[in-house]
Amino acid sequence: MGAWSYLAAAIVLEILATTLLKMSDGFAKWHWGILSIIFYSACFWVLAPALKMLPVGIVYAIWSGAGIVAITVIGAFFFDERLALLQFLFIAMILIGAVGLQLTTKV
Repeated sequence: MGAWSYLAAAIVLEILATTLLKMSDGFAKWHWGILSIIFYSACFWVLAPALKMLPVGIVYAIWSGAGIVAITVIGAFFFDERLALLQFLFIAMILIGAVGLQLTTKV
């Protein structure tokens, strides 16, 4: 598995973990909270090899940026969370930055 594959897997796991954390309702629904901890742990386990092959700043920016964009979409569609147009614009800028970093980074 290459560095970008590890990073992609870590992003998916982080998105799942954050969604489960939201579903836990502040750990009031502890089973979702426990699952969230498991997915976050798996996320870091998978993220570590990517950090051996890519610069930490690039990995973190792409990992967090992609997570922000995905969780914003999940929040809107599944949790009925609404953001203002300006907030969406700033999130779009994060996405543009993450894609730009991926396109300009060589392994």
